[in-house]
Amino acid sequence: MNDTYRVPVADGDRIRAGLAIQLVAAATGVTAERMRAQVRLGGTECRARWLAMYLAYITFGWPLERVAHAFGLNRATAAAACRWAEDERDRPTLDAMLDRLERCVREVLDAPLCEVPA
Repeated sequence: MNDTYRVPVADGDRIRAGLAIQLVAAATGVTAERMRAQVRLGGTECRARWLAMYLAYITFGWPLERVAHAFGLNRATAAAACRWAEDERDRPTLDAMLDRLERCVREVLDAPLCEVPA
């Protein structure tokens, strides 16, 4: 009985977490697949995933537990990621990148839904 328990996550949360991951991937060059890997990540991949978690935390207004569940991680990891990202906002280039990514997320989420043709 070594199966890892995963909290059920709503499809909408997974889609939004995926949006954050894809935007961070585009901005950093770290692939979404690497950020989603269920293994211990190297420094660059880990920090990129942390940025995606922080982006989800601030733009969606999610509590840390929800961020953690949407990314398939635990709350302590999400909290550490968000603390690191908040501290790193003191770096002007990273702060500017996060501002741009926040605007992108809001633009996507504020756009009216359209029906996909059958």
